[in-house]
Amino acid sequence: MNTKLLFILAFMGGVCLAIQAAFNSQLTVLLKKPIFTTFVSAISSVVFSLLFVLLLFTKDLPNKESFREIPWYLWLAGGFFSIAGLMLYFVTIPKIGITKVIVLGLCGQLVLSVIAGHFGWLNLPADPITLKKSIGVMIMIIGILLIYSK
Repeated sequence: MNTKLLFILAFMGGVCLAIQAAFNSQLTVLLKKPIFTTFVSAISSVVFSLLFVLLLFTKDLPNKESFREIPWYLWLAGGFFSIAGLMLYFVTIPKIGITKVIVLGLCGQLVLSVIAGHFGWLNLPADPITLKKSIGVMIMIIGILLIYSK
């Protein structure tokens, strides 16, 4: 895939997550319990993922040996952090609004990704912090302050 298409797909992924957060925050308000919304979101994610796998990727399923080679925690960690992140969004969006939550969430992702990439944490390739990256993070933080200012 070419780089432009990958950028568009990544951008659309963010759009999908913002839409998902908006719908699920509405559900949280109606259910009055973020954990219920998180459960519903997780179950519907499983259903849609299963449908995509069955319809599109049946030929590409890993074999038994591949499953055995994967560390146990990799089967659970993504789901745990997904659920934790979603529930935090569902709690905060109805209280402070989707714009602030998404911007703060992106800032959290950016800061962690820069630090984790710099040190090679989470099995990521090392990608040193540069002056350019530092300026980008500062601009993001300034953007958050501007969004919060009246």
